[in-house]
Amino acid sequence: MTSIGIYGSNGRMGRAIATIAEAEGVTVAGGCDAGGDPLPLAQAAGVLVDFSTPAALEPHLAAAVAARTPIVIGTTGLSAAHHALIEQAADEIAVLQTGNTSLGVTLLRILVREAAARLGADWDIEIAEMHHRHKVDAPSGTALLLGEAAAEGRATRLAEVRVDSRAGLVGARAEGTIGFASLRGGSVIGDHMVVFAGEGERIELGHRGEDRSIFARGAVTAAQWLAGRAPGRYSMAEVLGL
Repeated sequence: MTSIGIYGSNGRMGRAIATIAEAEGVTVAGGCDAGGDPLPLAQAAGVLVDFSTPAALEPHLAAAVAARTPIVIGTTGLSAAHHALIEQAADEIAVLQTGNTSLGVTLLRILVREAAARLGADWDIEIAEMHHRHKVDAPSGTALLLGEAAAEGRATRLAEVRVDSRAGLVGARAEGTIGFASLRGGSVIGDHMVVFAGEGERIELGHRGEDRSIFARGAVTAAQWLAGRAPGRYSMAEVLGL
C-alpha cells in the first residue's frame, strides 16, 4: 500500500488524516509544516496530501513535481494564480484538487449540477454555508465547489454570475446569478445548503459535516486512488466512481 506524506500535518485536518490512515493500516511517510523543507517528504512518500495554507501551495507543488509524486490538494482559499500553478503541475504529475473530500459532498455536487441543468433560469440559486469561528476563507471551498457545479449545469462560468454579498446592492435580484452567504461561529464542522427558489416552490439540497473524520477518510481514499496515476487533473467523483 502506498505511503502518504502530509503537508500541514500539525493542522486539524493533517492530524485527522494521520489518525484515519493509521486506523486503516495506511503508512504515513511523515509530515511537513511551515518552515520545513517540503522536498524530502515528497521524495519519501508515494503520494502527497496537502491541507496547509494557500501561501504554502507553490513550494509544495514544486516539490511534488521535482519528486514526480502525485498530490491531493484540499487546501481552500486558493486564488486564480494558485489554480494556474495546479494546471501547470498537472502536466507533470497526477493532481486531485478539491474543496471537499467527503463522499456526501461529492454526491451533492452532482445533484446540484443536475438540478441546475434541468431547472430554468427563473429558479434562483442561493448557497449558504456555516463553519467554525476559526475558518479564515469565505465563501468556503465547498460552497464554491457547489457554485461551480450549479454554473456548470447552466453552461456558464461561476465568475460571471457569482454574488458574494448583497449588502449595499440596490434593486431586484438579477436573474441567473448565484448568491453566497457565509456564517461563522462556534465549532461547526461544515454545513452547506443549496437553495433553488422558484415561483411558489423551493428545492433545498444540503449536507452537514458532523465529524472531521469524513473529510480525512475521503482524503486518504483519494490519495490511495491517485497513487500511480498518469499526469493530469482528477476529481473526487472519479475516485468514488460517480
